[in-house]
Amino acid sequence: MAAPSLLNWRRVSSFTGPVPRARHGHRAVAIRELMIIFGGGNEGIADELHVYNTVTNQWFLPAVRGDIPPGCAAHGFVCDGTRILVFGGMVEYGRYSNELYELQASRWLWKKVKPQPPPSGLPPCPRLGHSFSLYGNKCYLFAGLANESEDSNNNVPRYLNDFYELELQHGSGVVGWSVPATKGTVPSPRESHTAVIYCKRDSGSPKMYVFGGMCGARLDDLWQLDLETMSWSKPETKGTVPLPRSLHTASVIGNKMYIFGGWVPHKGENTENSPHDCEWRCTSSFSYLNLDTAEWTTLVSDSQEDKKNSRPRPRAGHCAVAIGTRLYFWSGRDGYKKALNSQVCCKDLWYLDTEKPPAPSQVQLIKATTNSFHVKWDEVPTVEGYLLQLNTDLTHQAASPDASAAPNTLGGRTDPHRQGSNSILHNSVSDPANCTKPEHTAVAARGMSLKSKPDSRAADSSVALHSPLAPNTSNNNSCMADMLWKSEVDEICALPATKISRVEAHAAATPFSKETPSNPVAILKAEQWCDVGIFKNNTALVSQFYLLPKGKQSMSKNVEGIHLSWEPPTSPSGNILEYSAYLAIRTAQVQDNPSQLVFMRIYCGLKTSCIVTAGQLANAHIDYTSRPAIVFRISAKNEKGYGPATQVRWLQGNSKKAPLS
Repeated sequence: MAAPSLLNWRRVSSFTGPVPRARHGHRAVAIRELMIIFGGGNEGIADELHVYNTVTNQWFLPAVRGDIPPGCAAHGFVCDGTRILVFGGMVEYGRYSNELYELQASRWLWKKVKPQPPPSGLPPCPRLGHSFSLYGNKCYLFAGLANESEDSNNNVPRYLNDFYELELQHGSGVVGWSVPATKGTVPSPRESHTAVIYCKRDSGSPKMYVFGGMCGARLDDLWQLDLETMSWSKPETKGTVPLPRSLHTASVIGNKMYIFGGWVPHKGENTENSPHDCEWRCTSSFSYLNLDTAEWTTLVSDSQEDKKNSRPRPRAGHCAVAIGTRLYFWSGRDGYKKALNSQVCCKDLWYLDTEKPPAPSQVQLIKATTNSFHVKWDEVPTVEGYLLQLNTDLTHQAASPDASAAPNTLGGRTDPHRQGSNSILHNSVSDPANCTKPEHTAVAARGMSLKSKPDSRAADSSVALHSPLAPNTSNNNSCMADMLWKSEVDEICALPATKISRVEAHAAATPFSKETPSNPVAILKAEQWCDVGIFKNNTALVSQFYLLPKGKQSMSKNVEGIHLSWEPPTSPSGNILEYSAYLAIRTAQVQDNPSQLVFMRIYCGLKTSCIVTAGQLANAHIDYTSRPAIVFRISAKNEKGYGPATQVRWLQGNSKKAPLS
């Protein structure tokens, strides 16, 4: 997870379809890319089922049928494959439910189900604010709030801490309730808490984690139930525990439980001396508990202000849904004091990418000919497109005997190089200049993910995969499939080929002076990548790609500055009209995101060399993504426009200070 200062919240501002009215006490689950919302209240309890498609940014109301349940709030809501279970909740003020409904989302068919009561004892009483968690073929019901009065207008609250297990039938239907015998101290009665279930990879024992809630006062205790031994315990944690709270959300992604929002005691209130809160307020604090190490990490504190409206405002009774590694938050109640009779519900939808997307899968060869190849890869959730790249430097491998089989999964190697989406000032260098038909080609996929916003950040893990696609040829190239993180406002479009060649030039980390003699620098082999295009789907037909010139670049110091020279392309397509050289410069944007370089043009002309003055170098950005270096880019222009750029890295040693000033 990114550091607190790097959290990149996004508000969904562009969507279509009938947007549900704002509310609180609703619940949501995810089925693939769909966020399904039911219930909640705001001037009456809502009974519609709303669906939001996170890929198309579209809201819709499915045409449900069958035993449609009444509207409810603060209910249990879980998803098992494509079926959803709803249990309990408030159906009107003072009247609670203990009924169970099943929705088959593949047909939008509701069905009221009647589980068998426990072998000994009574089934769960009507309640709200309980937790209802799914693991395997069982749901686990814990705690909640009941009304002791038979008169719904005379509410006599009773906090619960009972525990039930509901066994499900495969596909549809339920078996019945049971009351497991538990060991250890049971958590105190509560409602509006959260419960999640997590199982470590190296341990076969799933555990349920209960956090917070209220029982007259807000709670901040954490409890753990081993679902195999049915033993309750209070794990010892490290880090700063979030403030006591209720009506918050808890979501598990990977090994982390993310806690967002809720009601917390008013600032300055002594919760130890005040068993019943006098005042409380909503919060937008955001923390996570590492479930493997039991350590809390605060990402957004309760006291952290947000004057730029760059993240969700304080709220409680909202919903949170994890789709892949992305967290969505919708609506909820906004307020600060219990004494206020009026309440305002938020109308906004936000998301946060908690992790960088995983590396794309191995690229599979579907079909290859002497002049094209068709490849595919597995879909990745929450991405809007895939950037396919070619690499001309991979070592040739002999074709396997069954290379013509389709699909053909290709072998792989790991490439840890970080690369960001770079901005270029004054004349972009992204138009194609040279192209050729693919003959002998190797295919690769790299897990570098880019956002289609100016503040794009690259994933730090990558995988390149290579294999010959056609026999009896000599050109060795590779493809890379990158991912663009989904953005609700950006469009996917064809991308002209942009070639970036990384050349590292070594230089001593000594201050520049006019007395420094000319000193040619060693040149390393370029690492050459070029873009085929951006593809919206997870398949691509490649019929042409672009080759980089195999020229050399060199640098030396003289009295005026740095002398930068290069060789012209060996086989230019048309006449070269001019060259341009660019220098990566220091800006506030680069300081905030070092992987996103900003370039300034420092030369334009017919010569294959230029002088970089000391004044220009004083503005240079030192790139630390690998070894410290000043970064240049060089490109050529013909009748079709500027071609792809060759990137040159002038190594500066290990000093954090810029050697040129």
